[in-house]
Amino acid sequence: MKLTEVLSKYFKGDRVIWGVIFTLSIFSLLAVYSSTGTLAYKYQEGNTAYYIIKHFVLLVAGLSIIFITHLIPYKYYSRLSQLFLYISIFLLAITLVMGTSLNQAARWLTLPGLGITIQTSDFAKLALIMYIARVLSLRQTDKKINDFNGVFVSLIIPVAIVCGLIMPANFSTAAILFVTSFLLMFIGRVKVKYLVGISGVGIMIVALIIAGVIISGSKTGRIGTWQNRIESFASGESEDNYQVEQSKIAIATGGVFGKGPGNSTQRNFLPSPYSDFIYAIIIEEYGLFGGILVLSLYLFLLYRAGVIVRKSRRTFAAFLAIGLTISLVFQALINMGVAVNIFPVTGQTLPLISMGGSSILFSGVAFGIILSVSRSIEKQEDLITETESETESVISNEAEE
Repeated sequence: MKLTEVLSKYFKGDRVIWGVIFTLSIFSLLAVYSSTGTLAYKYQEGNTAYYIIKHFVLLVAGLSIIFITHLIPYKYYSRLSQLFLYISIFLLAITLVMGTSLNQAARWLTLPGLGITIQTSDFAKLALIMYIARVLSLRQTDKKINDFNGVFVSLIIPVAIVCGLIMPANFSTAAILFVTSFLLMFIGRVKVKYLVGISGVGIMIVALIIAGVIISGSKTGRIGTWQNRIESFASGESEDNYQVEQSKIAIATGGVFGKGPGNSTQRNFLPSPYSDFIYAIIIEEYGLFGGILVLSLYLFLLYRAGVIVRKSRRTFAAFLAIGLTISLVFQALINMGVAVNIFPVTGQTLPLISMGGSSILFSGVAFGIILSVSRSIEKQEDLITETESETESVISNEAEE
């Protein structure tokens, strides 16, 4: 059996998306191995294989999750979305109260007895997008998409609760999730005046919080961190600005063709070169071409999601695929924007490339669900083709008789 036949037999769905996934995985292995050298000498007595092996295991786990998830019919995610939403709200609340803190932010929940930490906001993103896709698909059929009470209770309140629970510890993730939800509701034909009103209320709340912090003069806690980052982004003076400066040096010295794999020098100066600023390391080692290639992979993923939506005959499948894709691509653009100093430092990882645990695993779930939708469309097209062939055969036999 040929390799192409084996791949087509076991790897269903959009082949282009599979290609994007494997290409991102290769970049991930190369970039993480190169960027963790300093970390290995600092914590693992120079054992540079430690982190790449750990990352390789996580990456294989993520790819396995993609493979398993893409075999599950997407319709089951509609049924599970409500349960996942309730679980995510509970986990976010627990994390906010007693989560593992880092840099004054309780973002992680440590599983008792296992010592494994998960970032509960990653699960919440998936749950909320699945839930919104379900509600929008149901509202399309019962003609209540423009009913304010129905939209407010079914969509706005869950979005506000989830984003509100994420915001104290991770403002950037809450903002990305809010914008993704906003775009998904816009695509789902929720009235623009409702969306404008929601955005206005959200902006007003954030503005009041920022104004309160400025008036109080407080520089402590997460709100103080937000204020410091915004001020440093504007003034160019702070530790965050040091990170950005090192990132810009990496990009500038990478040039057009880069220094070559493993030849980065800024990995020794950049904080978190294996996660938050891994895009700068990619450009330093692979040059402008490498940076454009990675950017193009994410944009091409968005394009393929548009193809899936166009072919889909089910509204839930279309909303689910485009919602998850927007979330992944938006996060990637924010990460790359931070590296080139378009946005303030946010702490967002580069999906499927940055080193991390729950980030890779939940990104794998998102990719798997997108491929599950694509797989269902592929089966529909095969069925239609088979039916047309049978019809043509019957017509041909009748003509011969």
